[in-house]
Amino acid sequence: MATAERRAMLVCSPGGHLLQLLALEPAWEGMEATWVTLPAADTDYLLREERVFHGRGPTNRSLRALIANLGFAWRTVRRERPDVILSTGAALAVPFFLAGKLFGARLVFVESITRTTSISLSGRLVRPLSDAFFVQWPDLARAKRARFAGRLL
Repeated sequence: MATAERRAMLVCSPGGHLLQLLALEPAWEGMEATWVTLPAADTDYLLREERVFHGRGPTNRSLRALIANLGFAWRTVRRERPDVILSTGAALAVPFFLAGKLFGARLVFVESITRTTSISLSGRLVRPLSDAFFVQWPDLARAKRARFAGRLL
């Protein structure tokens, strides 16, 4: 009997978050990957050959987008049943980590390399849900449940 392929759900915002998640490709190599992001020129181009679901934006501190994306995350995670959800932020990670926790997915968050002195709002919100929480600066590793394992870029 063949074993089912493990599934990774990759959640990020466009721009630098996307580039940092792409740099983590060895982490999900060999897994069936599904991307969740926001519509943008870079995501359309860089993920053109990938399976992609688009959330609702703009997400920056938008309660309306958070509520819409909570329903979207619930439906998407329920349908896809990922083994792991990996995110480099930003706000789109929050509803997907909430849904992922309820469905038993392993949750891994990698804080942006631009966060040199403090954890982002998205990071602070998902850290209690995360099975692994990584930062890219050694000084941030002192934060509760944060690990430094090097930089992506």
